[in-house]
Amino acid sequence: MYLYLGQDTVVLTDDVIGIFDLDNTTVSKITRDSLHKTEQKKETVVVGSDLPKSYVVCADANKKNTMYLCSVTPVTLAKRIRIK
Repeated sequence: MYLYLGQDTVVLTDDVIGIFDLDNTTVSKITRDSLHKTEQKKETVVVGSDLPKSYVVCADANKKNTMYLCSVTPVTLAKRIRIK
């Protein structure tokens, strides 16, 4: 099954490691450092041009991690995963 992140971007639900609220998780310095490292490694994909509200961490079959910054709330993304 697929998860629609917006702006014609979809990921396999089996690849999703986690869906996180950007405002709540970036309070921690450890999380901010992790996000910064991911950006430096070019493993970040910005979905859309609006202010990001969430990020989705995915790992494909080759164990390559990718972080998607989305303007969709984490609650909405979680609901999309549960719809079958």
